[in-house]
Amino acid sequence: MTALTEQQLEQFHREGYLLVEDLFDPAEVLDPMIDEYEGVLDRLAYELHESGAIQSRYENLEFGERVTQVYRDSGKVHAGYFDFSLPQKGIKYDTPMWHGPRVFDALSNPDIVDVAESILGHEVFSNPVQHVRIKPPEKLVPINPDTGHVQLGATPWHQDNGVINAEADESDILTVWFPVWDADEEAGCLQVVPRSHNDGLLTHCPSGAGNKGFGMEIPDALFDVERAVPVPMKRGSVLLLTSRTCHNSLSNNSDRIRWSLDLRYNPIGQATGRAAFPGFVARSKEAPETELHDAEEWARIWRDARFHLAQQADPVYNRWNSDDPACA
Repeated sequence: MTALTEQQLEQFHREGYLLVEDLFDPAEVLDPMIDEYEGVLDRLAYELHESGAIQSRYENLEFGERVTQVYRDSGKVHAGYFDFSLPQKGIKYDTPMWHGPRVFDALSNPDIVDVAESILGHEVFSNPVQHVRIKPPEKLVPINPDTGHVQLGATPWHQDNGVINAEADESDILTVWFPVWDADEEAGCLQVVPRSHNDGLLTHCPSGAGNKGFGMEIPDALFDVERAVPVPMKRGSVLLLTSRTCHNSLSNNSDRIRWSLDLRYNPIGQATGRAAFPGFVARSKEAPETELHDAEEWARIWRDARFHLAQQADPVYNRWNSDDPACA
C-alpha cells in the first residue's frame, strides 16, 4: 500500500495541499490513456471533417498539435468529447463524453486510491465531479465572438467546495490533480493559497462577473492572494487539495497543450455535491464485493445517467448569485 507518512498527512491538513512526487509510473498509467485519447481525437476529427467544420483531419500531427489545430480550424473547443463527466446543462441523448477503460484505470489506480485512503479512511468513493483538461496554448485557442475572450484559458480562483451543491458542504472531498505531461508555470500549472482552507467556504461569483466566463471565481478581496504559490509538477506526481483550498491555474503560455486530470474522492455514504452524476466504490474494507472493477460497467452507468438527464429539466448546480455585493 502506498500510504502517506505521518509528516505528509500533517502537512496536508496544515497547509491544505500536498505534492506527492513520483506516486505512480506514468508509462504504465498515462501512456495507455494517451493512446486511448488518440482514438477519441481521431473520431472527433473525422466527424468534424465529414460535416465540413474543418478543412483537414490533420492526421500527420502529434496529439497536442492536432487537437489545437482541430479547435482552431473549427473555431470551437470540443472539450466534452474527451471529458469523463457531463455538462451542467443542456444534456442530450448524444451529448459527447468519454468513459474509456484506460481512463477508468487511472481513476481506480491502486497507488492513487491508496493515497485517498490515507486521508479519507478505508471506505473510498470515486466522486463523479471529475474532469480531464486539455488546454492548448492560450495564444492559439479560438476566441468567443460574444465576449472577445479565448474560449478556454486560465481557471479562476475557486474552491472545489464552491462549485458543487450545498448538500456536500460537510462532505470530506479530496481532489487529486495530476498532469499527463510535465506542467510548469509557463504551461499553466496550478497555484494554491496555503492554509486558505481554514477560512471556510468563500463567496464565488458566477461567469460574467468579471472572470472572462471561465466559471466561478472568488474575488481577490476575500482571501490573501499574495500568499499564492505555483506548484509545477512532473508526470507521475499528484497534487492533493482539500475541498476548501483556494486554487487556480495559470495561463498556458507554452507552445504545447497542458493536459491534466482532476479526480475526486470522498468517504462512502457522503454526498458528492452532484447527485445526478454517478460515482462508484473505489475501495471498501467493510464490503470489498461492492468495489467496481469493471470499466464497461462504469461506462454504462454514465450512459444511463446521460439518458435520464436528457429527459428532464436541468438540475440546479449553482448556489451563487452575481448580485452578491462581493461580486460587484
